[in-house]
Amino acid sequence: MTDKVRWGILGTGKIAKAFASALKDTPDAQLAGVGSRNPASADWFTREFGGTAYASYEDLVHAPDVDLVYVGTPHPMHYENVRLALEAGKGVLCEKAFTVNRRQAEELVQLAREKNLFLMEAMWTRFLPALAEVRRIVDSGEIGTVRQVNADLGFKAEFGPEHRLFNPVLGGGALLDLGIYPLSIAVALLGPVDTVLAHADIGPTGVDEQTGILLRHRSGGMSVCSCSLRARLPSELTIAGERGHVRMNTMFYRTQTVTVVRADGIARTVPTPYIGNGYVHEVIEAQRCWRAGLIESPGMTHADTLALMGVMDEIRRQIGLTYDADSTQMSSTPPKENE
Repeated sequence: MTDKVRWGILGTGKIAKAFASALKDTPDAQLAGVGSRNPASADWFTREFGGTAYASYEDLVHAPDVDLVYVGTPHPMHYENVRLALEAGKGVLCEKAFTVNRRQAEELVQLAREKNLFLMEAMWTRFLPALAEVRRIVDSGEIGTVRQVNADLGFKAEFGPEHRLFNPVLGGGALLDLGIYPLSIAVALLGPVDTVLAHADIGPTGVDEQTGILLRHRSGGMSVCSCSLRARLPSELTIAGERGHVRMNTMFYRTQTVTVVRADGIARTVPTPYIGNGYVHEVIEAQRCWRAGLIESPGMTHADTLALMGVMDEIRRQIGLTYDADSTQMSSTPPKENE
């Protein structure tokens, strides 16, 4: 085993570039190569970030100098891309949403377990120092028994109907792209979900442009989550107990401070800075797990991913949102790399 963990990036879109930037700030990480169906795109990517350009996904996942593969393609491509890497014997960190539906996710988890390979959903917010501090405060009992989480994420998307955010072929919609963040963090803080109630505004392309979700958790707590491609939401997260609340300030997914407000009027703000663009912490965790021979991370387990995909399946059922993958395993015409 080399001193460095050698990463292969599958895809060359916006999220893949952000991940490549994170690797530069991650200890013991090295970008070994990038794979694309467009050789020119792979060449351009490696000129900016380094590594070897591969003219196909197949060449990348079979490269002997690649230890782990990061999948950063559009949602509907995740199933086939992750399967390809696992079949080649590579561990995988797959961008959220992990797949389009739970059925696809179950097949990939089963394959990873059969092959004893590391597999993790790239839910980077689960590994931020701010969330670790929130957990510590909650566990200390300072705010009392937790009863509610409120979380939202949204912005006004100024894109045409062909853009991946609005294109159903590319898994468009607010839920898969944005809603998964507040949902995931609510589940991380309050635990498994018992019941779901959702409403949405469906746009002209047939995808949800904003969605509101009410979750009842098995712990007895409640979470209220929302996402929008129509409005710039505060994008904050508050977890409230009987004796106070904790707020992840500014935009919760990139906050560098956490504020505690107690019922007795005492308040304090705790600094929680992160490394690089925030993705570094999930990379550190993936590398730790892979080196330890683990097939999943305790911070984002397979069960966590499957449960979250199940919740989103139920939300989509209630709001009437379906994708091609719900009736077929994968599209006959793969979408473009424009995530």
